[in-house]
Formats: sequence, structure tokens, C-alpha cells
Amino acid sequence: MLGRRIKLFELFGFEIRIDLSWVIIAVLVAWSLAVGFFPFRYRNLSVQTYWVMGVVGAIGFFLSVIFHEIFHSLVARRFGIPMKGITLFIFGGVSEMGEEPSSAKAEFLVAVVGPLSSIAVALACYGIHLLGIGSGWPLSIDGVILYLAYINSLLAAFNLLPAFPLDGGRMLRAALWALKKNLRWATRIASKIGSGFALLLMLFGVFQFFFTQNLIGGIWSFLIGVFLNGAARTSYRQVLIRKTLEGEQVRRFMRVDPLTVPPSASVRQLVEDYIYKYHFKMFPVTEGSDKLIGCVTTKQLDEVPREEWDHRTVRDLATRCSPENTIEPQADAIKALSLMARTGSSRLIVIEGNRMVGVITLKDMLKFLSLKLELET
Repeated sequence: MLGRRIKLFELFGFEIRIDLSWVIIAVLVAWSLAVGFFPFRYRNLSVQTYWVMGVVGAIGFFLSVIFHEIFHSLVARRFGIPMKGITLFIFGGVSEMGEEPSSAKAEFLVAVVGPLSSIAVALACYGIHLLGIGSGWPLSIDGVILYLAYINSLLAAFNLLPAFPLDGGRMLRAALWALKKNLRWATRIASKIGSGFALLLMLFGVFQFFFTQNLIGGIWSFLIGVFLNGAARTSYRQVLIRKTLEGEQVRRFMRVDPLTVPPSASVRQLVEDYIYKYHFKMFPVTEGSDKLIGCVTTKQLDEVPREEWDHRTVRDLATRCSPENTIEPQADAIKALSLMARTGSSRLIVIEGNRMVGVITLKDMLKFLSLKLELET
């Protein structure tokens, strides 16, 4: 869902990041406000004034989304849910939770506080708008404030739709979870309802595009529907994976006889006998039976000219293994999966002290996951 992200600042201990796709929506919002929304509602202002209103309105929208998400994060932290931060992307914002809420109550309160915060902002902006009317404020200022009241109302209404993983869908999942005490079942039902709403939104987009000549609105409705459908399915898969692997230790999946490279091997032997043969990008380097010397990766080969491959050894290339590619055998399998997802690696070295005791691979974990899900279903 998210691509390259840039950190903007920290707020209440949470990292606020921006996905590069947000630039697209920021420009579109500013442009649509400056050439469409504000000129239609407020006549006879200068072009420069409309553009200033558009840019300020876009910034206000940006801050409104952060305000909405920060309340999700604050309540989640209150219930002990680890938060990875807040990221703004093309379809709005997302509070990245490190794990699922521990109870239906926590899920409901984390979800409901977002729309409530947006409603509070909408009411505050509308109150300021009324104050501005009585005080004779310029139309340019009053127009932006009224727009923020409108957009926050819309933000709250949209998020209250019972379409998982929107806030309303999470509130629905919390109710289903409380009813049957089964998070997996509740997520499956909520995600199906979310996919149904997404399909309706896509059909509405097609209707707008072909029958009302609202091309931009139709495209956005269709794209948001596609996003919601994908997000609903992805959220359900994540819950399945977490619940299936929960409590399982790394030692259950690790291979105790992994392939290693001796430090005395030449670089050419590393390439021809290991990399070309087994197609791994990272190999543990061990001495004796299990003493871990370090790791060697395909990226390190760029440092060695080809004519030196016969004279340089793996010991020359090996670097100290890091927490990014190692894990303990007693660690939770979910931790291993999260580490693989964050680093883009499909293999981790399992260590105890300076000893290598095995290797865990994504392929082995997925095999177990598939078998357990098939048997339990």
C-alpha cells in the first residue's frame, strides 16, 4: 500500500511521515480548490486570492488528517498497542499499528475516536465561521474556514462507513468480536462487508464516469473503491497470519543444518559454488561447526575487482552480522516475519550468543502457515 516515505516531524512521540504519493493529492486538492470550489462559491475575487485560498485549504486538509490520525495513535498507545507512526499517502492517512488491539473494547475506542475528533474540528471551524460573519472577516478567510468545517464533516462521515478497514468497519468488527469472542471470524465478516462497499463505490465511479460526465469524480470513486477492496483483503490476511503464528517460536521453523561458507573460501568459490548454485543473496560465514564469523552478501562483491576473485577470501569480505539479519531461537515467529518484511530479506540467521544454531526462511514459515490454515479451516 505504501511506498517510499519521508519523515516530516514528530508529534507526541509519533513520527509523522509522508508517502511520495501524497504530493499528487496535495497538488490536486490545491488545484481543485483554487480553480473550482472557491471561484464557484465566492465570486469576483482575484486569481491570486483563489490560489492562496487553495493552498491554505490544502494545508488545512493536511493538518485535519494528521489531527484525525493522531487521536487514533494516542488512544492506541493508551491501550498498550505499539505504534510505528503516521503516514500520509494518496488516499489520506494511516496510523500504523504494530499489532492488533487486545480486546474488542480497545478496537472500538481506537476506531471511534478518529471520526469524533474530525467532528470536533468541523464544529470548531463552523463556530469560527459564524464568529467571522459577525465580525465582518474577509471572504477569503471565512471561505477557507468554512471549507475546513465541510471537509472535516466529510472526513468523519466517510470514515464512519461500515467498510473495513475504515473506522466504521473497525467499529463493526469490534461489535462482532464482542459478540462471538472470535477476532478471526469478526475480521472475515467485516472485510467481506468492506469489499462489498468497495464494489459499490467502484460501480458508482463507473456510473459517474459514463452517465453523469463527472470524469474526475468517477475516477476517484473507482480508485478509492479499488483501494478499499485491497485494504480489506490485506487486513484480513494480516489477522490470519498473526493468529496462526501467534505464540510459535522461531526454533519451530528453523533449519538446523543450514548452508554456510568457510572464511577460507576464495571469492570465486563463493560466487561459483554458492551464489550461482543456491541463489541466495546472503550467506553466514562460520568457523568450525557453529562459530559465527559474520555474513557475506552479493552487494559486497562490487568492492572486489573480478581479477582479484582468486586471491581474496571470504574472510576479507565478511562483516559482522546485525540485528537486521539475525534473530534468537526463542523469539516469536511474528517478530521474524516483521523483520523480514522491514528489511526485504527472506532469510534470517538464528543465533545464540556467538553461535549459529540455524536459519529461518520465509518459504518455510509460509508452508507451515498454509498447512495450518488448511487444516483449521
